[in-house]
Amino acid sequence: MSDEKKQGTPKDRHYARLRRKHRDESGAPQGSQHRHRPAIAAAGAPQGLVHIYGLHSVREALNNPARRIERMLVTRNAAERLGISDVSSLPFPTEIVEPRDIDRLTGSEAVHQGALIETHALKPKRLDQLGETSLLLVLDQVTDPHNVGAIMRSAVAFAAGALITTARHSPQESGVLAKAASGALEHIDHIEVRNLAEALGELHKLGFQTIGLDSDGPAKLENTIAGHKIALVLGAEGKGLRQKTRETVTALARLDMPGAIRSLNVSNAAAIALYAAERHLSQTTA
Repeated sequence: MSDEKKQGTPKDRHYARLRRKHRDESGAPQGSQHRHRPAIAAAGAPQGLVHIYGLHSVREALNNPARRIERMLVTRNAAERLGISDVSSLPFPTEIVEPRDIDRLTGSEAVHQGALIETHALKPKRLDQLGETSLLLVLDQVTDPHNVGAIMRSAVAFAAGALITTARHSPQESGVLAKAASGALEHIDHIEVRNLAEALGELHKLGFQTIGLDSDGPAKLENTIAGHKIALVLGAEGKGLRQKTRETVTALARLDMPGAIRSLNVSNAAAIALYAAERHLSQTTA
């Protein structure tokens, strides 16, 4: 074998140098097959508590007087970005840590941005605790916390007064949901009901028009919205609205889409429907 073949091509030699440099810096033994840091599994929160992480989520939780926070883990950089100059001034135990310390609690795949709190979950309200509002969002067994969090964010952006979900087949408060909500969890009432059909009936008595979103709805949403109080009802992806829900809402309506795709992710559909409803309400009250 020639010396050239033993040494390899210039590109081979370049990558060999990079591998040696990586081993030297990381302390990995020569020939080690562990080229990437192994993923860290989430340790989870203590019983009765939830972990909320991410700068936006933690900042809004810190500003929410209804939050009962037990402790906080934060990196120096994240504390600075949160505007915390003295962690000892906070009314709960707070530790300055390294990112990997938070990884152990959230798992290394979570984008925690160096900030985490252990907190009691916010207690859902009852329907009879609904405040004055003209716009509501109702979810019929939407179970994905990423979707529910994104829907909360849109609901807050369009000034919906509450998010109504069923007690069963709905996600509980979690770090994943809070991160997807990006702080919105702290700004909207969450109302939990046992029987959605009965809850819709109560909303009718309160003067709400309840509109179920359905890709095969008989009319466009913008042509269906009427009145001064609107509750938009969305079902889970794939299954859509349950039959009893379809029979109970005031009307079924569709988002009219001229393109080749006839349906949207439920969180995207919620954002578009909220925009249409808020626009109608702003025009009727102008």
